[in-house]
Amino acid sequence: MFRSALGKTLGFVGYTIQYGCVAHCAFEYIGEFVACSGPSMEPTITSHDVVFSERLSRHLCRIENGDIVIAKNPFDPHMNICKRVIGLEGDKVCTSGPSDIFKTHQYVPKGHVWLEGDNLRNSTDSRSYGPVPYALIRGRVCLKLWPLHHVGALNQSPTGRVVKRSD
Repeated sequence: MFRSALGKTLGFVGYTIQYGCVAHCAFEYIGEFVACSGPSMEPTITSHDVVFSERLSRHLCRIENGDIVIAKNPFDPHMNICKRVIGLEGDKVCTSGPSDIFKTHQYVPKGHVWLEGDNLRNSTDSRSYGPVPYALIRGRVCLKLWPLHHVGALNQSPTGRVVKRSD
């Protein structure tokens, strides 16, 4: 009786560890579900929206202008941020706020991206902390999953601030 119970317990623990490893690898290398909070990406993404962030683009260097990404916060690496890519390395971006009279510009250095929230008046982004190293990007947001009446691919930038490349 004791052997049977021990065998079943060990078998259950073994399957739990296997499935845990598979789930960890899937979430670490393929993608993850992210619950967003804060007003910085409104109206595209609002608080309590759930999105799917795929991680393959980051590894394949397929992040492009206009993509929405999940990245580590440059001020607090324990927190993630959700922002739109406005400029890639070598791009010239406007660093001024929307209400600034005099416009200033900056080139994005090699190995960095320029990130901004869609809600320019209420977003802490690259205008505050500068270009973000590409290595801090965790994944590219490709789908909104919640709320159900907004399920689908995400739309273009409502601000129109995405830098157009002249390649």
